[in-house]
Amino acid sequence: MAPRLIHLGGAVMDYVYSVPALPQRAADLAAVGFERLPGGAVNMMVAARRTGLPTACGGHLGSGADGQRLKRFLTGEGIDILLPPLQDVDSGNCVVLITPDAERSFISWPGAEARSDGFHALAGMVQPGDIITVNGYSLTYPGCCPAVLSLVEDLDDRVEIVFDPTPVVGDIPADAVSRILARTTWLSANNREIAVIDPETTSPHAVQRVLERRMPRAKGIVIRDGENGAHLVLRGGAPIAVPGFAVKAIDTNGAGDTHVGAFISALARGMQPPIAVRYANAASAIAVTRRGGASGPNHEEILEFLSLADQEPRRTGDVSMT
Repeated sequence: MAPRLIHLGGAVMDYVYSVPALPQRAADLAAVGFERLPGGAVNMMVAARRTGLPTACGGHLGSGADGQRLKRFLTGEGIDILLPPLQDVDSGNCVVLITPDAERSFISWPGAEARSDGFHALAGMVQPGDIITVNGYSLTYPGCCPAVLSLVEDLDDRVEIVFDPTPVVGDIPADAVSRILARTTWLSANNREIAVIDPETTSPHAVQRVLERRMPRAKGIVIRDGENGAHLVLRGGAPIAVPGFAVKAIDTNGAGDTHVGAFISALARGMQPPIAVRYANAASAIAVTRRGGASGPNHEEILEFLSLADQEPRRTGDVSMT
């Protein structure tokens, strides 16, 4: 049976405001654009599904207007919804401020995705070979964190766990970080998030200590670095620099999620980790040229992007897609 990605994180609606600058305290700022778009865990699920990996939403949706919008969107993308919606709450939302430099700032309001009412049923839905993804937001919610940790710790050893700590990693209880790392197969994080997990980690070479000391089951760590690409750290090996791609970004919301989803999908199709990272670099480069977090490209778009990139002069240290 082909592997399936099951995301335990929260699907939310993004209320996206394009603004000329971040507002000053007590100021009144007029946005130059507004969209209501699926976001949160949807971003990673879309990236995985569009690149060919069967995908399911394992987090709760709400029963209000936003929950219904998310259900329609996920169903339209061919993403399974494993749990029934919670009847007494809507899905959460996130106010996203996009400035002209394409940077995003968030204000989140948790909803159904912060609860774990039906998580006891998920254990029976997970099959050996499935891939479970957990993001940091789920581990900051008191009504969700214990159930997520209990679930992943009790799963069959053949189920891989992918952990994306997200910008809220500093708000996750230290014990929860240690427990999820101990069960993680792949960690994907940016430099700031890695530094929060281990403040003594100051370089990709130093990340090896996180693998050795805190991640006994892990195969490796991906350190994302925007248009600079990423470093891949495998157990017992030197870091591998995988350069990124220079593009004209208009919206960086969801770029990290897209990277993680595309990387997992590439691994599941048999790509070697360095090639999978380059594939993910291309996916996130395409995504930031589009508006909205759930803007990951499909497999054919990524291959076309890489084909064009391979026709350009190769940079030192680049990884071939062959």
